[in-house]
Formats: sequence, structure tokens, C-alpha cells
Amino acid sequence: MHRVDELAAAIVAREGGFVEHPDDPGGATRYGVTVHTLRRLGLDLDGDGGIDADDVRRLTVEDAIAIFKDRYFRRPGIWRLPEPLQPSLFDMQVNAGANAGRLLQRVLNDSGFGPVTVDGVIGPKTATAAHAAHAAMGALLVDAYGIARRDYYYRIADHRPKLRTFAMRRDGGKGGWIRRAEEFISTPFHLSESAHRKRTASWA
Repeated sequence: MHRVDELAAAIVAREGGFVEHPDDPGGATRYGVTVHTLRRLGLDLDGDGGIDADDVRRLTVEDAIAIFKDRYFRRPGIWRLPEPLQPSLFDMQVNAGANAGRLLQRVLNDSGFGPVTVDGVIGPKTATAAHAAHAAMGALLVDAYGIARRDYYYRIADHRPKLRTFAMRRDGGKGGWIRRAEEFISTPFHLSESAHRKRTASWA
């Protein structure tokens, strides 16, 4: 199995099966593929002339992997990046679209490897800056990106109370968004539970 297939399969496993959470703006989702994505692609999987939750339920793992590889890895240009950066970027691209690329561009600019345009498009200039940053920073660049990603989720939840359920569990612990971001961050840079609770204390 090629590396991109392995990364896509890992995202499918991370996303899980069919969900339709009332607070998730993505709507009906299976394996990380939303009903909105199916509509953009024109994939009427049940052939009834409309694209809705029933089509999402028919989506196969193979369908999801093919969509991820084309729409969320190749087209955004993630393949151009240093390999250690690709898993986190790919995962966030599926989770948050072009914000994944924009976040990397901000990290590169803030780290002194710009200027690159913050547009979410991973073209040659962004890729060159990323390779230069990785050559200089190594794994710290991956951690810096992961930390910025974690902060991105916290900021969304700060401003959109309905989405806090994805960043904080009912018992106050780390929600799925935060745990997901930290899968790509070295353990020393994970937030302690007490630090997480302090960060989210204003949400109570």
C-alpha cells in the first residue's frame, strides 16, 4: 500500500462510521465524507435524483479513500510538503478544508520562512518555504503546526458555543478535536488535563 493510501485509511479509521450530529455544520457524515462533499461531487449513490443522508450511508471505505486522495491530498498540493508534515495537514484538510493550508502558511510566516500568501493553496512557494523550515526545525515544525491546529479548534469553540462539544467532553476533559490534533504533536507538547480545563473554564 502506498503512503497516501495508508494516510487516507488512517483518516477513515479516525473518522468512524455514519454520524449526523445536530451541531455539526457538516451534516450527515460517513468515514469523514459529508453530504455537502457528495453534493459538490454530484455523487447520487442511490440513484434517486437527489443527494442526501441516504447517499452518505451508501458510501464505502474505498469511496472515501478515493475522495480523500484526490480532493484532500493531491488537489490541495499536500504531496508537495515534507513527508513528516503530510499526515497532520492531510487529516486537517479533511476536517477543516483549506484552513489546513492557511494554518501552515501562517506558521511559516510566523517562523520567519515567508513571506508566503495565506490562501490555503500549497503551491511551489509554500512548499519551498515548508521544506526550508523543516530542514531548519525538523520535528519542531510538525509540533508547531500541531499546536497551531489545536489552538485553531479552541478558538472556533470560543466563538461558536454549539461546537464546544467537539473540543470538550461533558465531563470537562479533552474533546475529539483536541485529542485529534494532539495525535500529531509530540507528547511533551500535549496539554495537561488541568491546562485544558483552565483553557476552557470560560465555557462553563
